[in-house]
Amino acid sequence: MSPRLPPLNAVRAFAAAARHQSFTRAALELHVTHSAISRQIKALESHLGVELFERKTRQVLLTAAGHQFHAQVGPALAQIGAAAQSLRGDAGLRSVKINVRPSFAVRWLIPRLPGFVAQHPDIEPQVITSTLAPDHAAEAFDLALRRGPRGWPPGMQVHPFLEDEALVVGSPALFAQRPVTRPEALSSHVLLLSKSRSKDWESWKKQVNAPRLQPASCLQFDHLHFVLQAAVDGLGFAMAPVSLIAHDLASGRLVSPLPTLRLPLTRHYFGTAPDPSPETLCLVQWLRQEMDALPGALPPSGPGRTAQHSIQNKP
Repeated sequence: MSPRLPPLNAVRAFAAAARHQSFTRAALELHVTHSAISRQIKALESHLGVELFERKTRQVLLTAAGHQFHAQVGPALAQIGAAAQSLRGDAGLRSVKINVRPSFAVRWLIPRLPGFVAQHPDIEPQVITSTLAPDHAAEAFDLALRRGPRGWPPGMQVHPFLEDEALVVGSPALFAQRPVTRPEALSSHVLLLSKSRSKDWESWKKQVNAPRLQPASCLQFDHLHFVLQAAVDGLGFAMAPVSLIAHDLASGRLVSPLPTLRLPLTRHYFGTAPDPSPETLCLVQWLRQEMDALPGALPPSGPGRTAQHSIQNKP
């Protein structure tokens, strides 16, 4: 017997509210009222028998159950939309190829893509993951997301995107067993490292004036999203970019014992061809909306404000 499905309209309302961490923004996206979103989510919680959101005065936060549900239903809704589009025929289907690193795809982009599909059902985002710089890409793309203004193909328009910082994070249970109130206390914990961001730990130690600090041991993984999953599971602590752990921090799956000791990271940029397609421009507009909607996000540009200017790579 197939499992009993929850009300799909309520699932759609939940997915929108989870992406925005806001019932109001979800209502705007779906063109319904705030109360309609609230009723749909209450109905879904009743169906599931769990609370999906922690309701606060001016904000809603995903519970652990809500975070787990969102991680599964978001891609499912996107797949349903893609299946429906395929039946309507390829004539009206317009695609945008997005070149992005694997960890950023898994932790930031893919969980948000259902929102883009809901707004633009006639555009199909195609995610291409690669660790190569955009100027060494193995296949063509319409838009790329990377850290830093270098490594872009000649002629591309490169624009500042997310600013970022790295924090020491781990599971609540890990730091409850062995509390960390100063950097030296990390010497009793296991450090989780990714090959792609292996230098963050050394840079952070220098910044906090603890260059000789050594963890109890180290575990290394190929990609950062494996590191973060290991941190959630309590295997150790990690240096994690804030851009990739916003949902984990909001839900309490991860915590930072030293929240004021932050390592500035190279900001993210996105690049497009000199004459981007209308579909690519739709995606660019959506990316900017997502950046502006991030709760507690860093400002879009720092003291030397460059966010209003693009970088033209000369051919």
